[in-house]
Amino acid sequence: MRIMGLDFGSRTVGVAVSDELGLTAQGVEIIRRKSPGKLRQTLARLEELVIYYDVEKIVLGYPKNMNNTEGERCEKTVEFKEKLERRMELPIVLWDERLTTVAAQNIMTESGIRAKEHKEYVDELAAMLILQGYLDFLQNSKEEQGQIYG
Repeated sequence: MRIMGLDFGSRTVGVAVSDELGLTAQGVEIIRRKSPGKLRQTLARLEELVIYYDVEKIVLGYPKNMNNTEGERCEKTVEFKEKLERRMELPIVLWDERLTTVAAQNIMTESGIRAKEHKEYVDELAAMLILQGYLDFLQNSKEEQGQIYG
């Protein structure tokens, strides 16, 4: 079963998918759009990727504020989630994405990617971090339930 991770932004969507065992997240691409409200092509591309990777679930980053409140970006994300649900007919999980963009930028800096180039990769890397956080949560939940030994 593959799971897709999404980092939804006002003009981009970072996309990542899990391996077939659901252990690791790999970056796929960044979908860019000219206007925040123009989602038709974004949704169509995501549908293509869902089919291509045989995705069974989507994890969508949920951008809560650092004080755990929900702002305008959360509202936009919920609207996007509802559009995804109608189009994809897949379960969609909202996943707290606080600090994933900061973590992605730190990873790029430590990897030697110049700050000017961060914009090119940050959304895809953030999607990978969102998805990997969810995959790790699932793995830890299984271990706590005694379903994994070793």
